[in-house]
Amino acid sequence: MTVLRNAAAGYRAAATAAGLDWPEPAAPPTAAPELVHRLFDVDHVAEQLTWLQSQGWDAERLLPGGGLTLPWPADGDALDDLSLSIGVPFPWRQQLPLFHFEYLFFTFVLAGDHEGEIWRYEIPPDTWDAVPAAPSLAALFSQWTRGIETGAVRLDPSSGWLMVGSGTGNDYDTIRELQELDPGLDPLAFPISMPNHPLLRARQAAAGVDTSCVTPERAPEIMEELMDEIAAVRGALGV
Repeated sequence: MTVLRNAAAGYRAAATAAGLDWPEPAAPPTAAPELVHRLFDVDHVAEQLTWLQSQGWDAERLLPGGGLTLPWPADGDALDDLSLSIGVPFPWRQQLPLFHFEYLFFTFVLAGDHEGEIWRYEIPPDTWDAVPAAPSLAALFSQWTRGIETGAVRLDPSSGWLMVGSGTGNDYDTIRELQELDPGLDPLAFPISMPNHPLLRARQAAAGVDTSCVTPERAPEIMEELMDEIAAVRGALGV
C-alpha cells in the first residue's frame, strides 16, 4: 500500500504540474460491495483496489487519453466486457474492469497467481488482444508519471485532458514516439491501439496467453462461448 500510495501521489503531482485539474480525495476506504464478490466469484478484494475506489477519481477524466476510473459495478454489465478475455491465463471472471479509455479498458486481476496485475483489452471488433498492461497498479501509475515527465503525455488545452503523444500521426507513430523519447516507457501501459504489434504479441506469449486462441479463425467462436457463459452467470445471479 505504501508503494501504491507513493506512486499515485507521484502521478497526481505530475498531472497537476502539467495543468490537469484534480479533485480533492473522497471518503476513507470502505469494503468492496457484496455484489463485487458475487459477480467476480472471489472471497476477498485487495486493499489497494478498495483504496483506489475510495479516491473519487471516477468523477473526472484524470487518466492519460482522457481515461476514466470505473466505479464499483452496480449490476452485471461489468461482466459483459469480459467476453474479450480470450486465451487469458486465469479465470476470465476473476477480474474487475477498472479503467476505461476511448477504445480500450484495463482490468484488475482479483485472484490467483496473477492477482494485482493490470490487463488491457481493445474494444473494437475483430481485436483479440488481451495482454498485461502492467504488473501492478503502482507500476502503471509510475509509467504514466514517467510519460508526463518525459513529455510523452501532455495536457491538451482544448479538452483539458492528458493526451498521449503529439497527435500528429497514427497509433504506431505514437508508439515510436514514446520509445524514442524514453526507451523505459512501456507503450502497453498507455491507451494506444496496438493490434498485431510485435511488442504486444511478445508480451502475450511471455504472459501465458494462449496465442492459438487469438486468431480470426478461433477467437469469434471462443468469444461467442464466453458471451453464452456470461449470460448464464448473469441469469444465475439475477443481475
